[in-house]
Amino acid sequence: MSRKIAALAAALSAAGLVAAISLSPINPSNAAPSAGPPAADDAMVSALARDLRISPADARARMAREGKAAEVEGFLRTSLGTTFAGAWLDPTGSTLTVGITDPARAGLVRAAGAVPKTVPRSLAQLDVLKSRLDAQPAPKTVPGWYVDVTSNQLVVLTKAGKTQQAKAFAKASGVDTAAARFVISTESPRPLIDVIGGNAYYIGSGTRCSVGFAVTGGFVTAGHCGQTGANTTQPSGTFAGSSFPGNDYAWVRVAAGNTPRALVNRYPGTVPVAGSTEAAVGSSVCRSGSTTGWRCGTIQQKNASVTYPEGTITGLTRTNACAEPGDSGGSWLTGDQAQGVTSGGSGNCTSGGVIYFQPVNEILGAYGLTLTVSGGTPPTTPPTTPPTTPPGGTTWQAGTAYAAGATVTYGGRTYQCLQGHTAQTGWEPPVVPALWQAR
Repeated sequence: MSRKIAALAAALSAAGLVAAISLSPINPSNAAPSAGPPAADDAMVSALARDLRISPADARARMAREGKAAEVEGFLRTSLGTTFAGAWLDPTGSTLTVGITDPARAGLVRAAGAVPKTVPRSLAQLDVLKSRLDAQPAPKTVPGWYVDVTSNQLVVLTKAGKTQQAKAFAKASGVDTAAARFVISTESPRPLIDVIGGNAYYIGSGTRCSVGFAVTGGFVTAGHCGQTGANTTQPSGTFAGSSFPGNDYAWVRVAAGNTPRALVNRYPGTVPVAGSTEAAVGSSVCRSGSTTGWRCGTIQQKNASVTYPEGTITGLTRTNACAEPGDSGGSWLTGDQAQGVTSGGSGNCTSGGVIYFQPVNEILGAYGLTLTVSGGTPPTTPPTTPPTTPPGGTTWQAGTAYAAGATVTYGGRTYQCLQGHTAQTGWEPPVVPALWQAR
């Protein structure tokens, strides 16, 4: 609260009536609030100037006026109590109007530097009307509704030719149609979240991780980000499977309306995902994450094991590309080929370090997932070149679901399953020590 508003509040408290103190009106010649807002971010100023089609100087002035208006509105919202009926700026952001239900409070509004307007319903009364609509299932012909403080009404949107259904919805909710305005709308609201690798998502009460790669029905990510059953937001979904420690992979099944895309965020821009052919040691690799963006390095070793405080993770790929907390679960690419999801490591993106990723083909095989790729069906890309003909003395079979602890033979040798998965060609026991241990 600015010093002038604080002084006004003190005067009101002491005198019990509208003070003779005058706050400067909110207008272009008086742009800066008395306490001063934080300095405007250059990128925000540029975006505002671009989209509102005004100059950068006008954008800065507008932001300053809006900062002052927010202070005034907050003061009047409290001071006017149940007579407050909302506040709004004119299209230029120069004049703040405040609705009141008691004309006797107009002097207080003027003293605070705003313009009073007497209206029949308080904001609290309008909010009650809206809550009645919120409590009822809406017909599909009603795209939405909101409180419009400028007209002191509840606005109900309706499809063309369906106004009577909208009125019936309002009436059934207990809303007096005299307090509502029914507006024809072409809106078709839907969630606008594309599932893109490297983007942030949130788990539970706000823990942040990064999307790995979009798959049919959701996305893959790191297992340490959430346990099976944990809920996510942005996009909304649920961990359908998670393995950590031992492994560090998981997949999230997203809610309807979220669209898996064959893309990874490059910060800025995106890159396509065309498949998951495994790159060789020494290959360049780039990763995307919501903390440090797009970083690159080289693949140093494969089938590495690393011991975290929670336990040992096996079958990881070791790199010299950096990452930091919040990047976990994010995408690793060589060219347009998916490689894995960020697990963890040492160092940071200032001093450098060693970071490990969980190979993506193992995750896809473990959960029977299909990678979302550009151009249609992903190519068959086993992690290594398989033998063309299984040797004698083999009970292992591609397509069979194996549980941890199961034993098979391959080439006359016995192997024990380390983690549950569905076998596929290219994942024969001798070539995937992360899945099978020779006995």
